[in-house]
Amino acid sequence: MSKFQTKIIKEYEAEGYYVINLIKTNKNGIPDLLMIKDGIASFIECKEKNDTLKTLQKFRIDQLNKRNINAKCLQDEKGIIYPHSPPNIPER
Repeated sequence: MSKFQTKIIKEYEAEGYYVINLIKTNKNGIPDLLMIKDGIASFIECKEKNDTLKTLQKFRIDQLNKRNINAKCLQDEKGIIYPHSPPNIPER
């Protein structure tokens, strides 16, 4: 787990989210973190400063958002990098 991912987990848990780090799932490209608060699930893909979002990861984020499940990608020092019109997930 990256330092950035650990930071994001701690910040969201401090706001009352139940955060699960998804290490291996049956869906390649699924975002790193599943966050639940007040019965609503959200997903975050965490990227280090010099890392890039892969095509499959964008596809999975789009799939989730099309199903009305909030998903986004956060990059260290940049904030939300995808989708460009972010869903309703609290920003850092």
